[in-house]
Amino acid sequence: MAYWLFKSEPSAWSWQDQLAKGEAGEEWDGVRNYQARNNMRKMRLGDQGFFYHSQKDKEIVGIVEVMAEAHPDSTTDDERWECVDIKAVSSVPTPVTLEQVKANAKLAEMALVKNTRLSVQPVTEAEWDIVCSMAGL
Repeated sequence: MAYWLFKSEPSAWSWQDQLAKGEAGEEWDGVRNYQARNNMRKMRLGDQGFFYHSQKDKEIVGIVEVMAEAHPDSTTDDERWECVDIKAVSSVPTPVTLEQVKANAKLAEMALVKNTRLSVQPVTEAEWDIVCSMAGL
């Protein structure tokens, strides 16, 4: 299994929106960055990811699971853009802020710290374990 981080502006798509989709899940559509798209192309069924609220709060608020591998993004006719479908697994007991991630020396190389603008990012297993611990999981 691989691990990922999905960023979303809560005003566009929030954790509550994702939770409301339940088992049906939702396309992670609208991504128009080649590196983020390529990350989604690497995803496999069952991979897990952090759901991260960008903009104001800047925090990891939930865990999601990939339920459909890369396929054409339904929000465009441009065949270059693909997306995956994800479903909510659980909220984190304690949201983990970007400030907390940056303050942890063991997470200094995490994409969230190094490439803050990338909307879909890989997370190493070690980073996953540390952040899960910080989140009370």
